[in-house]
Amino acid sequence: MKKIVRILLLIGITSWCGITAAQKKDTVSVIGVGDIMMGSNYSGSLPANDGQGLMSEVQTILQGADVTFGNLEGVLMNEGGTPKTCKDPKVCYVFRTPVSYVQNLTTAGFDVMSVANNHAGDFGDIGRKSTMSTLTDAGIEFAGQLQKPYVIFQKAGVTFGMAAFAPNSNCVNLNDHKGAVKIIQHLDSLVDIVLVSFHGGAEGPQYQHVPRKTELFYGENRGNVYDFAHVLIDAGADIVFGHGPHHTRGIEVYKNRFIAYSLGNFCTYGMNITGVNGLAPIIKVFTNPNGEFLQAHITSTDQSERIKVKIDTEKRVLKRIQQLTQEDFPETPITISDDGWVRKSTK
Repeated sequence: MKKIVRILLLIGITSWCGITAAQKKDTVSVIGVGDIMMGSNYSGSLPANDGQGLMSEVQTILQGADVTFGNLEGVLMNEGGTPKTCKDPKVCYVFRTPVSYVQNLTTAGFDVMSVANNHAGDFGDIGRKSTMSTLTDAGIEFAGQLQKPYVIFQKAGVTFGMAAFAPNSNCVNLNDHKGAVKIIQHLDSLVDIVLVSFHGGAEGPQYQHVPRKTELFYGENRGNVYDFAHVLIDAGADIVFGHGPHHTRGIEVYKNRFIAYSLGNFCTYGMNITGVNGLAPIIKVFTNPNGEFLQAHITSTDQSERIKVKIDTEKRVLKRIQQLTQEDFPETPITISDDGWVRKSTK
């Protein structure tokens, strides 16, 4: 139950913003997508014209929600900085996207981004600062670095809080459940709807299932994402968007709150995107103003190595989500129809 102190604070916030409780929407919509890396001028390649058009085919969908979220991989910086090094150079990727490319995010309709992942620190503190200042200048909210573990903002008369977590340097620690619970409880005392982003789980097509145990990948503890999502919903989270494995995983509704365990590679230019790694959903979650799940809709997209994001008329990722959800979460009280609607069931 939301705390009385949150109500009192919201009275003050909404009065200050000229918003009254009567103006709040009965239904709130939040879109989540996965990893976004719009090209790199360090390793990889850059699309022409500053990447304009990368998300043009899905732009109207992305703009059709009260809040649209994505996970930003790499740094937004033109040049300079010291690239990170890895123990195994064969699995070391470093991404630096020019600052001008942030316009693609604003044009597409993104409101808030996670900067908690294994590429947020690709160029150290200089890169982190450049990314955060670029997003700030563009009017895009963000969270997930130790300097900014969470963010609070308003949309459509509703106050949102978003916190982001990852098991990587300078990110809010995915594996510190106690610390994460404190952040979520704090947000829950202040806002209407708490959004959580996590970058966790093992990478690769062989890890499409959620194992309900700690996942290790190249010696790194990628977390027990099942426990993490449940613990944070118990603490007050309302919508949980996961990413990190570079492919899509199943979805779940737990205690009437929505969880997507991995949203895959959404817009990753110049990388080797084949098979399931090139399929990703746009998930639009509908809740009441307190974050309780009403329904959701899945739009299937696909991408090739140097091609813009496209609608997948074959709906391959929807079919994969249907299968993975049935196999991994047979107890979850939802149905997923062939036209992409996720609705409550009587399970």
